[in-house]
Amino acid sequence: MKFISIIKTAGILFILVVVWSCNSLKPTTRKENKFIPEQYYKEQDTVTIAKLSWQTYFGDKNLVALIDTALRNNQELNIFLQEIEISKNEVRARKGEYLPFINLAAGAAVEKPGHYTTQGAVEEQLEVKPGTLFPEPLQDYMVGATATWEVDIWKKLRNARKAAAMKYLASIEGKNFLVTNLIAEIADAYYELMALDNLLDIINRNIELQSSALQVVTQQKEAAKVTQLGVNRFEAQLLNTKNLQFNVKQRIVEIENRLHFLTGNFSQPITRNSASFLTIGLDSIQVGIPSQLLSNRPDIRQAELELEASKLNVKVARANFYPSFGIRGGVGFQAFKMGYLINPESMMYNLTGDLLAPLVNRNAIKAAYKNANAKQLQAVYNYERTILNGYLDVRNQLSKIDNYNQSFETKNKEVEILMRSITIANNLFNSARADYAEVLLTQREALESKVDLVEIKMKQLNAKVNIYRALGGGWR
Repeated sequence: MKFISIIKTAGILFILVVVWSCNSLKPTTRKENKFIPEQYYKEQDTVTIAKLSWQTYFGDKNLVALIDTALRNNQELNIFLQEIEISKNEVRARKGEYLPFINLAAGAAVEKPGHYTTQGAVEEQLEVKPGTLFPEPLQDYMVGATATWEVDIWKKLRNARKAAAMKYLASIEGKNFLVTNLIAEIADAYYELMALDNLLDIINRNIELQSSALQVVTQQKEAAKVTQLGVNRFEAQLLNTKNLQFNVKQRIVEIENRLHFLTGNFSQPITRNSASFLTIGLDSIQVGIPSQLLSNRPDIRQAELELEASKLNVKVARANFYPSFGIRGGVGFQAFKMGYLINPESMMYNLTGDLLAPLVNRNAIKAAYKNANAKQLQAVYNYERTILNGYLDVRNQLSKIDNYNQSFETKNKEVEILMRSITIANNLFNSARADYAEVLLTQREALESKVDLVEIKMKQLNAKVNIYRALGGGWR
């Protein structure tokens, strides 16, 4: 009866502690908003280039080889892969926390209490067997097993494992997002390198034309048809164009080295066919519908998994207020002599149950719980921000594709007109029907328009790269 009364009293105390713990919790949660518009600009189907492999999307074998090398050698990507391994090991560690811990134990000791002590006086009167006193000094040998287990009543440990698993899956999505951005960065640099090759070719051809024009005007000056001012103007323009040449060469070196860094190489040549740069076409860009971003963009998937992990962490922090129940036990053999150790009479065992609940001074667990709530709110806002950023990113790239396509066509017509104007201006100058200022101006305008055409093409291809990245392509 006395044992039953103890059980009832413990049960009442347990219920009171649980009620007290529940009353002190005031969660501050916010439901995430997953709203996303049904379309970007106009009616679209569900076909999207995000499902295409990067090898198919880009097609250029030189670019494909660069990306393939980067996915093997890029140091940042390899560092992130180790982060995934760390997250995976964290899941394993969390899983082990809610399983029993079993340890093997063995030990040996010797003890000699003082003669004029309580323990020493008692041991002098004790006999192992009738007529056989305890040996002095007393040896102690033990071998056995111990076990501890925290009973996961409130699923605190299981939720912690699930949260770690969500973090692990989020790290995988983080790696996918890194792959997407790495592919886009390499493609962007590759197209920029081709653009710089074309700029350098344009500048070199203009240097040849301007050098020829300088020779002509020098001869005309010797024939007293023009003044030294005309010669100086032509020569100054030639020097200015040569200066552009040096700037472009430096940019080529920097972009090549950037590609070396991304691919994990030192100085291998960057193979490319820059002659076809201006004729690279943009195939039909199919973007699908905005809701597909939720499953295609790795950063959105990562933010969603981190949000789920934060919700579980709130549950873990809440469970810290509740009583925890642990079981400890051990079994083995213990004796003062090795010969007695493996003997049924030497067997010893123990079993203990612990009920522990925080009652006074709970500031630490309250702070941890509030932090978990705040981090959950952060995760909600981050998830909503990531969705908004993904949607607007796609719209920006669609606008760029449309505007740069039209801009390229317009600028191409301008270049054709100015190239014809150079021939006309030179003929008029040679026949003394136009002055050198008109020739210089026409040449400068033609050079600038060609440079603009190359830069527009580069922006056009940049939009092609970024729409693929924005839609979540490249990581599959």
